Amino acid sequence: MRFHGFDWDAGNRAKCQKHGLSIAEIEALFEGEFAIFPDLAHSSGEQRLRAIGRGSNQRWIFCVFTLRAFAGAMFIRPISARYMHAREIRHYEKETARSENR
Repeated sequence: MRFHGFDWDAGNRAKCQKHGLSIAEIEALFEGEFAIFPDLAHSSGEQRLRAIGRGSNQRWIFCVFTLRAFAGAMFIRPISARYMHAREIRHYEKETARSENR
């Protein structure tokens, strides 16, 4: 995915930080390797996506986001982000290993 930056404002910044993640940590998720999945259940007004990957501190992060275009450039607008629970990590790693072995 090619993007030119992030679309932050007071609303999404506060919602993402309430789970203990810094803005830098959320942005680091998108700088490394990450998986993207559609968020069909919450995509009524605009397409929402889910990203799973590791932040700069190597902890697993789950982030819901949308893409916004400004002046021909694509920006990531995080909607919500949190660290993943151990059970979610195990499930994700199991599913990833299963799909890689196919």
